[in-house]
Amino acid sequence: MSTDSPAGLPVDNPSKSYWLSEPSEMLLGHRTTKDLPQTADVLIIGSGITGALAAHFVKEKAPNLNVTMLEAREACCGATGRNGGHCQPGYYSLPPHIAAFEHRTYSYLKAFVESQSIPCDWRTTTGVHGYYSAKLFATTKKTIEKIQEENPDIGTNITVVTKEDGESSLCVRQDESGGLTLKALRVGAAEGAVVQRNAASLWPYKLVAFVLERLLVAGGFNLQTNSPVTGLERVAMPPGLSSSHTNDKAESGGWTAHTPRGDISARHVLLATNAYTSHLLPQLADIIVPVRGQVSSLKPPAKGPLDIGHTFYFVSDLDDRRDDYLVQRPPPGAELVYGGGRIRAEGHGLGVWDDSTVDERVAKYLGGELSGLMDLSTREQGNAQGKQKQDVEPTFEWSGIMGFSRDGWPWVGSVPGSAGGGDGLWLCAGYSGSGMPNAALCAKAVVDMMIPGHEDGEMDLPCEYLFTEERLERARACETVAEADRRGAFI
Repeated sequence: MSTDSPAGLPVDNPSKSYWLSEPSEMLLGHRTTKDLPQTADVLIIGSGITGALAAHFVKEKAPNLNVTMLEAREACCGATGRNGGHCQPGYYSLPPHIAAFEHRTYSYLKAFVESQSIPCDWRTTTGVHGYYSAKLFATTKKTIEKIQEENPDIGTNITVVTKEDGESSLCVRQDESGGLTLKALRVGAAEGAVVQRNAASLWPYKLVAFVLERLLVAGGFNLQTNSPVTGLERVAMPPGLSSSHTNDKAESGGWTAHTPRGDISARHVLLATNAYTSHLLPQLADIIVPVRGQVSSLKPPAKGPLDIGHTFYFVSDLDDRRDDYLVQRPPPGAELVYGGGRIRAEGHGLGVWDDSTVDERVAKYLGGELSGLMDLSTREQGNAQGKQKQDVEPTFEWSGIMGFSRDGWPWVGSVPGSAGGGDGLWLCAGYSGSGMPNAALCAKAVVDMMIPGHEDGEMDLPCEYLFTEERLERARACETVAEADRRGAFI
């Protein structure tokens, strides 16, 4: 598929994700009202983590506003319900101020889950990043040394483990000698590893389902599933809609969303549509490009209990390009949720917005590669690293659609006219595969723009994320998403 053509609507027969195997009884097929409402104060299109948290922040800030959410399929059936099930800040792969923003987002989600006792299997752990390229590891090590020297608040969360080093101050699982080693981290075949604090695995669908269910119970929130939006139109302000607590620009302005079930008009419309954004804003087809990724849940190959102890990334350079990630589910199933292998997909999955199928080459890779990257034995069995690879049996294989941003950063804020927008149309999308450590506070930032209030102080959002005309012009002067992908920008 073309990387500069608008995305289509989400398909109605998506592949079956592990995370969607236990749907919420309240949310499945949910329509708060039999008919589509004709008006709303705030209309949110998309029901993933961005849309759900945005609705949460709107009702938290302005409880009297009427909020309607439209979802093309079932609730949280898009990227949030199809990701790898982990949340981890990019401490050393990002500029320090953006790494700090991802840290704050991670910390917000962790505190939110804990304070609300959300049953989403949140497990705080450490992240192990195994490097299978000596050249890339050496470069990464220098980057980390600079961060630790110049930004110790970020650097304190990172520890480098080499083939020679066995000592570390970071408290993670150790081998029999008491030192932190690649073998102890189960990545003995790696050239080196980076271990970072503040990683987590979770059931992302259950987090979003909890937020949506609580909004429905509280009232003033209308969820309409299986209601795809086919177009947007700027119109006069719908009569009777509240303007209190909202941005007062262009008081006469509003938007109408067209659906097969009828139209709904609102003063404010938020597109929490990520990879599918260009379906409604074709002007952004070259700015946020849909990219299909793939994940498998795998039965552990070892006999007896297996606890891998951390979340994992497996990284290599362009000679043997790898951008894989791994978490483990709790017992008794203890499935290994393993994603990546996109480089093996036809066209690297670029421009693909259809998540109904999986790429067989990627499926084969995910089923046969893992045991060659890490030790999957139980400790009682000893270290199996170096033995012949063994395939692991998949229980689910699914695809999901990411939204890759042309300049690498999410797009958050008011949509300018040149992009098909205007006052009252908002966007929060384009996470380039890193939605979990970004979406929550991006959603809060866009709500703070939509419903300004002096009590909030300065908005918490990196300046790179803000959607402006000037940024749009700069992005179009950048390399395309396809060109950036060829040089490995999205590893």
